Amino acid sequence: MIPEIGYFALVLAMALSLLLCIFPLWGAHTGNLRLMRAAPSLAVGQCVFVLFSFAILIYITLADDFTVAYVAHHSSSTLPWYYKVTSTWGGHEGAILLWLVMQSSWTALVALMSKSIPWVLRARVLGVLGFLGVGFMLYTLWMSSPFERLLPYYPVEGRDLNPLLQDPGMIIHPPLLYMGYVGLSVSFSFAIAALLTGKLDNTWAKWSRPWTMVAWGFLTLGITIGSWWAYSELGWGGWWFWDPVENASLMPWLVATALLHSLAVTEKRGVFKSWTVLLAITAFSLCLLGTFIVRSGIIVSVHAFATDPDRGLYILLFLAVVVGGSLALYAARVSQVRSEGRYQFFSREVALWVNNIFLVVATLVVFLGTLLPMIHKELGLGSISIGVPFFNQMFSILIVPFALLLGIAPMLRWKQNKLPPLAKKWLVILMATITITAAWLFGSFETVAPLTFVASALAVWIMLSTAVDFAQKVSTQQRLSEGLKRLGLSYWAMVLGHVGIAFVIAGVTITSAYSVERSVRMQPGDTASLNEYEYRFEGVKEIVGPNYTGHAGVVTVLKNNEKVTELHAEKRLYNIGMQFMTEAAVDDGFFRDLYLALGEQLGGGAWSLRIYHKPYVRWMWLGGLLIAFAGFIVLADKRYRKSPSKGNQQEATS
Repeated sequence: MIPEIGYFALVLAMALSLLLCIFPLWGAHTGNLRLMRAAPSLAVGQCVFVLFSFAILIYITLADDFTVAYVAHHSSSTLPWYYKVTSTWGGHEGAILLWLVMQSSWTALVALMSKSIPWVLRARVLGVLGFLGVGFMLYTLWMSSPFERLLPYYPVEGRDLNPLLQDPGMIIHPPLLYMGYVGLSVSFSFAIAALLTGKLDNTWAKWSRPWTMVAWGFLTLGITIGSWWAYSELGWGGWWFWDPVENASLMPWLVATALLHSLAVTEKRGVFKSWTVLLAITAFSLCLLGTFIVRSGIIVSVHAFATDPDRGLYILLFLAVVVGGSLALYAARVSQVRSEGRYQFFSREVALWVNNIFLVVATLVVFLGTLLPMIHKELGLGSISIGVPFFNQMFSILIVPFALLLGIAPMLRWKQNKLPPLAKKWLVILMATITITAAWLFGSFETVAPLTFVASALAVWIMLSTAVDFAQKVSTQQRLSEGLKRLGLSYWAMVLGHVGIAFVIAGVTITSAYSVERSVRMQPGDTASLNEYEYRFEGVKEIVGPNYTGHAGVVTVLKNNEKVTELHAEKRLYNIGMQFMTEAAVDDGFFRDLYLALGEQLGGGAWSLRIYHKPYVRWMWLGGLLIAFAGFIVLADKRYRKSPSKGNQQEATS
């Protein structure tokens, strides 16, 4: 009976979402304030029922109710409770319900925290969000319900959660990623509402910007945690860049990054309005495309969750409706959009526009590299492979001008600038960049390849340019405290974001160029050397977990005959599915990681081990955390919580 209650709660949420789609949009169209005022209550109501339904799914999973197909397929009685909770989004149906949780939560937050927005705009934003909710709730109830029963015949034990997902990173990675995905639907809804209203002024950009920043922060955090999970869990000492499913989250992130910069220009200068709307539509469209890639079964990946073509067809049709409808509305209204500000070629506006171009081109590269092999195969033209070298080469070309712009753009003023003073400053920064990079690399490594030097110099260039700009802005005031107070939260977000990008570039560059690995055959007491570290194999001990057994290889790491750490790399056999899983051991540090993976047992008591030394790899994830935090600090900006003006209140009743 309890699973049926969860399903019925979704039906009620669907009904409220349908009303949310109709009432506020019709009220905004006819000027009926009563219908518009119903929107917040409907938004909160549908959120309550979706959360209740998800709570039911968690309850029946914790209770090991294997009469429910989803619980039987993705959980087991021996699974630890925290992984039982994780299993509620570890399969397709549960992941879609998690998407609904995020969708309804974002909708409720917009309803509760947008009281200062004019009623007409607020009602249309909530109406568009209601339409998106209807689409996904219909999909869940019709094709992806996690509450289907196996009665009268059901298993006495579940199939267990995929061992790849039994990791702390997967407890938080999907919710964070979905918060970012679905959060971009708010930006999309603001853009569509502005098009429906016909007033693409600075107001909609101002109110859309904080929501976009937070969604972008969650998406960044989700991608960062996912990269860290792949590094620590897959047992091969790398990270899962350029996997098709990872690309599915990278594409909307790239466009959302361009959207943030474009929103800033639209809000402050009243330009790039039509471009900003198009970016908002594209960012969320790519989120839906990513959902189609993951849920349609057209790719094979450790991240893919479904192989049902009917489900993929529904998502594809919904994607066509959303994208086609929004682009049609955009085409109908774009001719009415007029930019207000004026600027010259050598200005911050142009620098940010060029920045957007690079981000969009990077998105197209990922888009083609990811989808072209799939399309080629579906058209019966055979299989083609576009692998890591293609992406690395194309991004190596794009990153140079992009990183140079990151250092240049913050120093530019709006409208126009004089080149000679800035050119002298940039020349000094460039010389300092070359000097610092040379001292850093040649002082740390024996050889330095030209491409490694250039890429590392780009990271140093961004850091120095940001530091110089910060110092210049602070020094305009007589007292340091006064200078710091004048820096708004948007500026601090920019600083953190740019510094984070510098850390990512440095981390990827150094670890790619100087990581070393060694596969060795070792018996207890044997030693192997890698760089300045010595690894002594102490032997293997048996391990017993809640739902697995296995072996742990114990290795003592020495440096200059002094113990650095002891690593325990595991080889697990999960009891129910009889699946083997490698759990790597990592001794992490700010400047290097020592990474150990236990291989197969060989003859004579020997084991195969893989040893890795990965310098600066942590800088990637440190950079990702800094970038994500940049998206969250905007929440403290009081500008986005001001009360509505009298004019806005009058507009709501007109």
